[in-house]
Amino acid sequence: MSSQSNMMSREKTPQEQAGLAAMRRASRKQVLRPVLMIGGPILVLLAAFLFWLNGGRYVYTDDSYVDAAKVSLSTDVSGLVSQVFVKDNQHVRAGQKLFDLSPRGFAIAVAQAQAQLGVAEQDVNAAKRAYAAAQAEIDAQKAQIEKDKANMARYAAVVKSGGVTRAQYDDARFTLQADEAKLLQLQAAAGQQLSKLNGNPKINPKDTPQYQNALAVLHTALLNQKHSVVRAPYAGTVTEVEQLQPGMYLPAGTAAFALVSDQDTYINAQPKENQLTWVRPGQSVHIHVDTYPNASWKGVVQSISPASGSTFSILPAQNSSGNWVKVVQRIPVRIAILSGPKNKPLRVGMSVEVNIDTNHHRHLSDLF
Repeated sequence: MSSQSNMMSREKTPQEQAGLAAMRRASRKQVLRPVLMIGGPILVLLAAFLFWLNGGRYVYTDDSYVDAAKVSLSTDVSGLVSQVFVKDNQHVRAGQKLFDLSPRGFAIAVAQAQAQLGVAEQDVNAAKRAYAAAQAEIDAQKAQIEKDKANMARYAAVVKSGGVTRAQYDDARFTLQADEAKLLQLQAAAGQQLSKLNGNPKINPKDTPQYQNALAVLHTALLNQKHSVVRAPYAGTVTEVEQLQPGMYLPAGTAAFALVSDQDTYINAQPKENQLTWVRPGQSVHIHVDTYPNASWKGVVQSISPASGSTFSILPAQNSSGNWVKVVQRIPVRIAILSGPKNKPLRVGMSVEVNIDTNHHRHLSDLF
């Protein structure tokens, strides 16, 4: 009895222990294999479903750039550049003088227009005096005609009785006709002067078309003189100034150099059209600029373009052609910058990454 107990209580040999371990591993594999084969795919599907359910809230795009109001400065008058008052990449204030054209020609034009205005006023006054003189001559001529008619009547009464000769009667008749013709000439001359006075002999010279025309010429000359001095329409930074030098002839409408605003800076993003399902104006945006990797800005969706970027291209896509291939379009989105680091200036053209928070949450019903 004791020998049997001793044999059972003795330690197992290494071969026996290895066999038992192998049996236990085989038993665990038989249990874990169906669990992993069934439970593993279920866990993957569950994780994918949870990822999909929690996704779709943020719209990300790196096709975004810093933009701002910018203008190519030019004038609507031609002339020689006299002075350039700024340097390249200089910050300027709104209304600050940037450059001007030679002022001499514009000053001469103003002086000439002022002289023409004075001449127009003198012409009106001269027309008024001429009309008054014509009226006096008309009155005198009418009196002369009345005298001629009286003479003609007296001669007609006595010509048959021999009181006057037939020649005297004819002279009186011809004199009356000549004076009546002269009256018509005087009336025509008076009418011509009256037309210069716009039909009103007491008109103020400033109310006549001649004066108004000369005044318009003067205003045009003054406006050209004002436009010969180019000022900054808003605060910003001038660039490419070196291409404009004193002594150059600058034709009207020719770009001199550019001005970039530092007040109206925004982000121009170009997300794909299928990313805009839940994007709306007013949604918050998280902004990263490639130039400043450790900084971020806050923004808001300001507006969404009513057309894709390709719509305004010089050669838009011809979708009616037989070899048409569908291409995902990009819709410009304007993002206003609300806050960010003050010591990190944003420059037009910098590459930007944006994340738009649409606040949209997917639901199980979206799958069906």
